[in-house]
Amino acid sequence: MTHRTILVVAGSDSSGGAGLEADQKVIAAHGCYAMTATTALTAQNTMGVDDIHYVPPEFTRKQIDAVFKDIRPKVVKTGMLASVGTIEMLAQALKDHQVETLVLDPVMVATTGAQLLPSKAVSELRSLLLPQTFILTPNIPEAKLLLSDESGSQSPDIQHVDDLEAIARRVQELGPKWVLVKGGHVPFKKDGTVATSSDEKDIIVNVLLGEGLLTRIESPYQDSKNTHGTGCSLASAIAANLARDLEPVEAVRAACRYVEAGIKTAPGYGQGHGPLNHFHSTYMLPFAPGRFLEYLLTRPDVKPVWHRFINHPFVLGLGNGQLPLDSFKKYLVQDYLYLVHFARANALASYKSKSMEDIAAGAKIVSHIHTEMSLHLGYCRSFGISKEEIEATEEHQACTAYTRYVLDIGQSEDWLGLQVALAPCLLGYGAIARQLHGDPRTDRTEGNTYWPWIMNYVAEDYVQAVQTGSELMERNAVLHSPSRIEELVKIFIHATKMEIGFWEMCPSA
Repeated sequence: MTHRTILVVAGSDSSGGAGLEADQKVIAAHGCYAMTATTALTAQNTMGVDDIHYVPPEFTRKQIDAVFKDIRPKVVKTGMLASVGTIEMLAQALKDHQVETLVLDPVMVATTGAQLLPSKAVSELRSLLLPQTFILTPNIPEAKLLLSDESGSQSPDIQHVDDLEAIARRVQELGPKWVLVKGGHVPFKKDGTVATSSDEKDIIVNVLLGEGLLTRIESPYQDSKNTHGTGCSLASAIAANLARDLEPVEAVRAACRYVEAGIKTAPGYGQGHGPLNHFHSTYMLPFAPGRFLEYLLTRPDVKPVWHRFINHPFVLGLGNGQLPLDSFKKYLVQDYLYLVHFARANALASYKSKSMEDIAAGAKIVSHIHTEMSLHLGYCRSFGISKEEIEATEEHQACTAYTRYVLDIGQSEDWLGLQVALAPCLLGYGAIARQLHGDPRTDRTEGNTYWPWIMNYVAEDYVQAVQTGSELMERNAVLHSPSRIEELVKIFIHATKMEIGFWEMCPSA
């Protein structure tokens, strides 16, 4: 197994919520091994910093050298560097030890807004360390400070999410391969504009840029005072995920979810800004609470099957209007027959539920299926196909195989197993419709026979059904063991392949 070793070069936090203490907790929670080189000692708590004792750069260098001589770190992560001397020393140490993966958290601006680094140190950090950085993780004030010149001019205020992206592009020009601009200081409304009141604070957006890719990672805004050490914790989580061989985008996304859950489940210690719950996932589930479906759809063994499902030629034919009409008619008839069994399976799920909340949620989904079947009948009538003709049609083998698999899972597996077997249909149609609805290549004119079908699955009632089903699974997934999660993944993959078989029975060209 590849050694998951990480060296953290940063300051110590006596209250344990940030700095080296938080770094080590995060790294341990990710199953990695942390080593440290201390740049400063602080006397602080959740209410503020009382004093700082700076470690001589020469001694910090001895710590770095000692680590490299014995347990070579796979990733180096930095935090508070504090002085010009420490920055110059670290820049040379990174070169001497040929460090390839540096996660640099530029701790330059305090929560109060005070600048923690003198201008000379900022300049040295910019010129000596950024060109050696793999991932840089500034918050908005730090990004602005990095972009300021000696005259003190600053980048413009943030008015829209697009401004974060513009800042990320400018910061990347300073040398790092990847830049994550953290948006926690500026909550946004859902439309991407800056929130101007507490009621408007809907989302936090982090922008990741690297290798020509720009990724927005959104999280719900949390009105919490328990945010001490979020920057340290996020950078360490990224470092740990890189040490675990995750690709940069997934390493950062998983780290954001980790911190999101850490804030959500914070213990509430201290009178000021309390620490995160760094061990919210010590049960070793491979996903943060509330992110089971995101984890599921981004797994390496799921992604290619899911991609094939939602990008099948049949689906693309719906978007551009080129799908043969006879194929669509055949699909409508078979899908109506499938929905009968789909409703039965959801009713079975309600029967297997152990709480009124889950039972009621299952009933909502069944009600939506009834509405969906009525829409199918409407489509069929528009093509001259009566309900009697549909019910007299023999099930295609693909339809029979799929429905019997789902019902068999319902009989032989637990409640969550059945929900996961049903998930590709419930989630997939919503994902397909959103994809086609937003694709500029989609024919949105009246000439596209299938445009109303697409609109049906982006409508509010279907979106609500997807949300209900998703919440059902999220509530229950966290109650299961890692081994059970692996079994559920296999069920999802097989059910998704059955969905693909459903497309295959209708020629797309």
